[in-house]
Amino acid sequence: MRFLDTNFLLRYFTNDDEEKARAVLELLKRVEKNKEKIITSPLVMFETIFTLQSYYGLSREEIRDLLLPVINLRGLKLDLKDVFEKALEAYPKMKASFADIFNYYFMLKHGTSEIYSFDEDFDKMEGIKRIAP
Repeated sequence: MRFLDTNFLLRYFTNDDEEKARAVLELLKRVEKNKEKIITSPLVMFETIFTLQSYYGLSREEIRDLLLPVINLRGLKLDLKDVFEKALEAYPKMKASFADIFNYYFMLKHGTSEIYSFDEDFDKMEGIKRIAP
């Protein structure tokens, strides 16, 4: 098993270097067919989302549509994959940062309904009570 870094995903999604994008596509095809197994971290996913939105100016819908198929590759191991899927599905609909949306679904997964935060975005999230001193 090998680790997949952010720059591989960015080259593939942006196609700013066609040769590298093609090489990543071939890797992802092998991963989908389970001929190769890769692992990546939640930090790589966050960095990819942040870069696609802030540097490349992609919409939330575009980011969701690009990342969901990769997250669902058969040969990809990613901790909290189920939380990423839910957060990406909700990302275009919710007016909060991806990190807040991810944390919301992380809380739900762990049965936590209260959060210490000054961030009022959590006030709009169903089933969550924000606590501020």
